[in-house]
Amino acid sequence: MAAKESDITLHESMSLSTSTSAGFPSSRMVLLKDFDSRGFIFFTNYNSRKAQDIQENPKGSLLFHWPALERQIRIEGSVTRTSIEESECYFRTRDRGSQVGAWASKQSATIGQKSIAEEVKEIENRFENQKIPLPSFWGGYRVAPNRIEFWQGRPDRLHERLLFDREAKGDWSTTLLYP
Repeated sequence: MAAKESDITLHESMSLSTSTSAGFPSSRMVLLKDFDSRGFIFFTNYNSRKAQDIQENPKGSLLFHWPALERQIRIEGSVTRTSIEESECYFRTRDRGSQVGAWASKQSATIGQKSIAEEVKEIENRFENQKIPLPSFWGGYRVAPNRIEFWQGRPDRLHERLLFDREAKGDWSTTLLYP
């Protein structure tokens, strides 16, 4: 809430880290679009590298970092697809250009003979004067946390770190960590 209220540009941006089944890590920035008691939600192309990583190894890590506030939040957990209904509901909130972009972008693939502009034009023509449907290859993921760490920076470098671990019964344990 403090990040949103402080007018930080893209306060909802977060680093998503995934890894292949062989353990090769990859990180990229995505946008948090929703969260609830079950986890943190972002949306993407299901053919992207991040989606391939998640299919191979359904674990992930999120990192929010707000230097202006000297705060960060690290989240680790299992990653699953959201329901089609959740993806559809979010897709409807996107502006038409973003909906076209979801169809036109073959995210993480090499651009071939056609330019992205040509792909966009084809999709615009295909759905001219129509509601754009949710692509079958696009939707949401939910990171269900099993560990959350809050970090607050301090000028003396004795930063405050508070760790929450989900226990087997679903309860959370809390631990204060050294900086």
